[in-house]
Amino acid sequence: MYVCNCNGLRQRDVALAIEAGATRPRDVFARNQCQAQCAKCVCEMRAMIQESREIYAMAAE
Repeated sequence: MYVCNCNGLRQRDVALAIEAGATRPRDVFARNQCQAQCAKCVCEMRAMIQESREIYAMAAE
């Protein structure tokens, strides 16, 4: 499923960027060598980043 239609970023692209250390949508774009166009995807990226943080926090407990 596409997260960013403008840059053709799929969920797995965003997930890989998060696993590599992305903590902001800007980091996700940089990891994929692109930049925000219309920014409609930023909210979804933020949600994915937050979900990842919560999962890692639960795993650390």
